[in-house]
Amino acid sequence: MKFRSKAALLSLSLFLIIAVASTRNGDLFFQIKKNLTIFSDVYKEIATLYVDEVSPQTVMRRAIDAMLGTLDPYTVFVGEGEQQEMEILSSGNYGGIGIEAGYRGDRIVIIAPLEGYPAQRAGILPGDVIISIDGIDTKGLSAEEVQQLTVGEVGSAITITIDRFGIDRPLEFELQRERIEIRNISFASLIGDEKNIAYVHLSRFGQNTAEELRQSLIEFSNQTELKGIILDLRNNPGGLLTEAVEVVDKFIEPGVMVVETRGRIQEQSNMFLTDEPPLFGELPLIVLQNEGSASASEIVAGALQDVDRAVIIGEKSFGKGLVQIIRPLSYNTSLKLTVSRYYIPSGRSIQSVDNKNNGIDGSDSESDTDRRSFLTRNGRTVFDGQGVDPDLKIEADRPSYTEIALMQNNHPFFFINEYVNRNPDAGTELPESAFEDFVNYLQSQNFEYTTPADQYLEALSNQSHMYSNPAVVEEQLDKVRETLRLDKQQNLADSRDTIIKMLQSELLTRKLGRSERQEALLKMDSYVLEAIWLLNDPQKYNAILKQ
Repeated sequence: MKFRSKAALLSLSLFLIIAVASTRNGDLFFQIKKNLTIFSDVYKEIATLYVDEVSPQTVMRRAIDAMLGTLDPYTVFVGEGEQQEMEILSSGNYGGIGIEAGYRGDRIVIIAPLEGYPAQRAGILPGDVIISIDGIDTKGLSAEEVQQLTVGEVGSAITITIDRFGIDRPLEFELQRERIEIRNISFASLIGDEKNIAYVHLSRFGQNTAEELRQSLIEFSNQTELKGIILDLRNNPGGLLTEAVEVVDKFIEPGVMVVETRGRIQEQSNMFLTDEPPLFGELPLIVLQNEGSASASEIVAGALQDVDRAVIIGEKSFGKGLVQIIRPLSYNTSLKLTVSRYYIPSGRSIQSVDNKNNGIDGSDSESDTDRRSFLTRNGRTVFDGQGVDPDLKIEADRPSYTEIALMQNNHPFFFINEYVNRNPDAGTELPESAFEDFVNYLQSQNFEYTTPADQYLEALSNQSHMYSNPAVVEEQLDKVRETLRLDKQQNLADSRDTIIKMLQSELLTRKLGRSERQEALLKMDSYVLEAIWLLNDPQKYNAILKQ
């Protein structure tokens, strides 16, 4: 009798749950049907009766974009004719300048300039805000639309205007599109004084990334007894989630949650665990990251940090923790739709609050004080809300006005061309006089650049006739101009070390093969030098993971 009562109670409970779910779904579908009918009526009335003739397609596209604008910035409509461009970009083989675009609040920014391509060579940096491309204002455009503007025929010219933090005026770069072929591993080598540290730079998480990484590390371990591994994720905008999980799988034990996706429906909520014995579970591991490390890169760095398996060196990562899928729609269109969020082992989200649209849930962006704290496996405190914080922070060098102007006009490139032509037997080291020779070269080229102060002086000069004694005003302005000229000379001198690195890099490009050049450049890389130093100090390395 008691058993029957329990069974009846269980049946009743299940019936009530199903009934409530059905009621909720029924109400949802009713609301969808009701509002679609209202929208359809409004759309039809506007298209047929509005005082001026309107384009039904334009009106509908604006309506769709406005609707999606209340959600997160990564949910976008892909119109007819835009599908091919998306496929080209995702293939990793196209004509462009080598950038990945993303969001900072409502601004389109450069997530990562790809190493060795026009944007990176010209000095464009992660975090630069894209103002316009070929005169087309990016305001109101999606990241995908901005990305499509950069794609074109190889060899064609493109002008990109950016806004950079700390620089008071927009910067304009004239570039030529090149064939973009992105490798999963851009460079891998044994480095350090004893060549016993494995260095691997992952450019993206495409098909077979984890397997390529495994093969590289096994090859290195067969050559020498490895002292440690440096996994470089700088300017890696992400890619396939499964590959990120498999990369982590190479370094930690089976059965550990790497990332969890939590969505509104069960199908979009999944947990991804490691499932194989680690190949390199004991070797000290360092991950390098910067502002251009996003999405899958952040999953790898954040997961390894949360289980105290790696020391993270560099800058705060980008903060993209939303998962999108492509939903095919009618007439060869589709919807790129955010369906879940990423959560890493400590339980924190990597999504930056700066990238969260206020309209999605009516909440305001959080401040630093609103970031929630979590604990790693060893009890270290980590925070959510702004990507992945490094364990050891390295401030990236921000180019001065002088350095920007030099890169914009390719002066290091042309100077080294002349140097190599004059000295065909020269080695890979610049002479002591290189900087002074370069300064003389700039003088011969009448090198000049404009700062906000120059623009302000020009504006004053244009208005000097309004003063009672214009000649005196111009005399005073000339004195300020001379002060600015001397200041620019001093800025050039202050940039000596950076300029020498630019020239050295250009010389290595002429004299060495790709692998030799990359290895030589690593010896000037502050991130890599810091990582090598830490791997040579096991006590300090272990202390960071246990503090």
